[in-house]
Amino acid sequence: MSFLFSTPVTAMINLDDAATRPKVTVKYKKGSSEELFRFSNHDNIRGTVTFAPKDGKRVEHIGIRVQLIGQIETPADHGSHFEFTSLQVTLSEAGAIEGNGVTLPFEFLNADLVNESYNGTGVRLRYYLLATMLRGGFSSNVTKEMDIWVVNYDKPPQMNNTIKMEVGIEECLHIEFEYNKSKYHLKDVIIGKVYFLLVRLRIKHMELCLIKRETYGQPPNMVTESDTLTKFEIMDGAPVRGESIPVRLFLDQFDLTPTYRDVQSRFSVKYYLNLVLIDEDDRRYFKQQEITLWRRPPHRAAKAAAASAAAATTTTTTTTTPAEESQK
Repeated sequence: MSFLFSTPVTAMINLDDAATRPKVTVKYKKGSSEELFRFSNHDNIRGTVTFAPKDGKRVEHIGIRVQLIGQIETPADHGSHFEFTSLQVTLSEAGAIEGNGVTLPFEFLNADLVNESYNGTGVRLRYYLLATMLRGGFSSNVTKEMDIWVVNYDKPPQMNNTIKMEVGIEECLHIEFEYNKSKYHLKDVIIGKVYFLLVRLRIKHMELCLIKRETYGQPPNMVTESDTLTKFEIMDGAPVRGESIPVRLFLDQFDLTPTYRDVQSRFSVKYYLNLVLIDEDDRRYFKQQEITLWRRPPHRAAKAAAASAAAATTTTTTTTTPAEESQK
């Protein structure tokens, strides 16, 4: 008897510019992926919604509408997701469809898409179109969803100072590390150096880690998830006083997002460079430094990345050590 409860209507959403609008391949935690249409803040979203009876027979409804919904999903929500955007357009009042059904146009002009889409470890920020044909009585509403992906671009930071710090252990270890900037676009190159001022520990090797830290929830139940995106050795063997170790990290090889700070008072995503020294007794000494990531407009990103890569190559050609060469 399950056919009595089946939906007798098919639904479809089509975008007017589907043939030309860029797409983004979105990866999910379980390994699956899909292509979604890409939008940016204040874009116009235009399309059509089609509802058609499966058998061509008459189907009555009490209205047809389409919504643009933005929501944040976290494990703490327990299925009750937080909606930060909900726009609605009524396409039809009560009536009926039959035969080939009905196709209705919709549009959301200058859409408010200020927050980027995001799929993280414990957080998902999602935008989607929801078309609904409302049915009265005991009949179920007919719905159709279409996810879209929002990518926004930032202006270059007005100030971008170098990061330079001295750290150490009294009378045992004293080092100075420096990174060329504190804010990097997603296709940038991190260039730096580590300078040893005092070395009285038997250092075995040194690593650099890029860490993403995702924080979500409300106090006092906030949760922080850390993910080490890369970890690689930048020095092998004991350094001596006065030695300088170069650092070079190309960011475009990683799946990064911009830094997000307190999005809708629900979550943040921050990035850190973690410098780790390991001695001969496998004791670890580390210093962590936050960096800010931002998204550069695509028409400038390719040229800038190429220039940064060329500059990085020129800067480090004369300081490459044999140990580094063996790691390439």
